[in-house]
Amino acid sequence: MKQIVSKRNDIAFYLKMFPLTSIHPQAYDKAKAILCEESNDNGLKLLEDTYAKREIAKPACNSKIVDESIKLATDLGLTGTPAIILPDGRIKSGAMKAEELIKVIDEK
Repeated sequence: MKQIVSKRNDIAFYLKMFPLTSIHPQAYDKAKAILCEESNDNGLKLLEDTYAKREIAKPACNSKIVDESIKLATDLGLTGTPAIILPDGRIKSGAMKAEELIKVIDEK
């Protein structure tokens, strides 16, 4: 995503946390901690820290946003991550290289 937004200012990503707790037991608390951050920059830093396997603090709020995101993903039939929902409703699952994802985004 970082590669894409650095190349294309017409593309934006909106992240929804969908912790897969069956295979990542700590994912729910990590997702909640990320979303409790008031600053997007701080939240993204925590997200990067989790991918780098760094410890992050426990959630600092009692938000229901993660639960709402889990419900949305379930309602959409998503079962894994990453999953990308395009503006036209197409859903693409699995990791993709930046160039491949740009091609998918540009398809009409």
